[in-house]
Amino acid sequence: MVLYATRNREHFAPWEPLRQEAYFESEFWSAEIVRRSKLMAAGHSLFLILRDLDDGENRVLGHITFNNIVRGAFQAAHLGYALDSEAVGNGYMREALREAIDHVFADLGLHRIMANYMPTNHRSASVLKALGFVPEGFARDYLYLAGAWQDHVLTALTNTKWQSA
Repeated sequence: MVLYATRNREHFAPWEPLRQEAYFESEFWSAEIVRRSKLMAAGHSLFLILRDLDDGENRVLGHITFNNIVRGAFQAAHLGYALDSEAVGNGYMREALREAIDHVFADLGLHRIMANYMPTNHRSASVLKALGFVPEGFARDYLYLAGAWQDHVLTALTNTKWQSA
């Protein structure tokens, strides 16, 4: 993950919080993987790493997260994702998200996935639209990213085949 984060530092900068230098070091990622593993074990999150298996180095191409998983009457999660700058535009993220969403709906039994994007992020808008996410609103000053409060388009996808366990 360190090489992935470092390689994409400028590519991800407009869409992420400002990062401390520690974020680009192996100690941070060792601790982060442990933290995320605990969240997954508790059922609060799902963290998927996309790898290039055809590449001899098995390099990280991206990641997908389903955070803030809430059960009970809500059965929902927030979706986040990022793709290596050299891999964008090839349909990789759309394909990976389609499989991940199928897993979250069929195997985890979620009913709703929410994904939000900055209005200037046309690639994310296109990916979400292709996957069937529906715009539900607009949030002014929604997240503090790239050193400023950023507006976001709020979208969601619901599981039309959901059944109570």
